[in-house]
Amino acid sequence: MRLGISWLTNALVLALVAGVLHGVDVANAVDLLAAAAVFGVLNTLLKPVLRFVTLPLAILTLGIAWFFVSLLMLVITKAIVGGFDIHGFWTLVAATLIVWAANVALDFTPGPWQLTGRRRRLRRRRRHELT
Repeated sequence: MRLGISWLTNALVLALVAGVLHGVDVANAVDLLAAAAVFGVLNTLLKPVLRFVTLPLAILTLGIAWFFVSLLMLVITKAIVGGFDIHGFWTLVAATLIVWAANVALDFTPGPWQLTGRRRRLRRRRRHELT
């Protein structure tokens, strides 16, 4: 269930990016869903490894290095999914910023897309009961 919700959430965020930025093209709904699936798998499997490897650089750059890790996830998604194109470096930067902003908004919005949402709500409820 959560995998499906995550997949659809990624699809909506990538559709938002394609709708807002003229340099992002998605050929059809199938390519959008494929891009969402690839993007989700990359963020689940590869991104944590790259964040760990780039931790020293992230400390030196105050986290800016991790922005480029996120940017790389979109570049790899673009390379794997033929019908998903991002034209130009600055469009890629803008797309990464939109994906980041959407994820921040989702992190602060309770819902089934949060893997830690239930645990976070239980912790808040316990704190509230103790006070």
